[in-house]
Amino acid sequence: MCRFAIILSRFNEHIGSKLLEGAKATLLRAEISEKNIDIIYVPGAFEIPLAAKKLAATKKYDAIIALGCVIRGGTIHFEQICQQAASGIQQVALETGVPVTFGIIMANTAEQALERAGGSLGNRGDEAARAAIEMTQLGF
Repeated sequence: MCRFAIILSRFNEHIGSKLLEGAKATLLRAEISEKNIDIIYVPGAFEIPLAAKKLAATKKYDAIIALGCVIRGGTIHFEQICQQAASGIQQVALETGVPVTFGIIMANTAEQALERAGGSLGNRGDEAARAAIEMTQLGF
């Protein structure tokens, strides 16, 4: 049976919690036992790559699901956080061979983020969990 880790950023928690619900529901529907799903909370999206790297190094997980939400503000902070989170997550997967799927919403407004967290545009948590399941089925 596959083991999954879900890393969830606490920043914008009202949106992240919806992503977590979507991811967890998808894993449970795929008959992944709840005891094979670990949830790790980090302060923000910037911290996700380090947590993913540490989790991948344990070799306990078949895939890691990264969840969070970054909403554009009035400074370049948004671009920096988004770029570093995306790059760091990809780097962890490439370096460790453990799939790390990307379920971080990067939106201009809270409304856009909510649309992608269970609204009319789906749930990125669900999508990231489905990608993680598929990667494990492919043998990665």
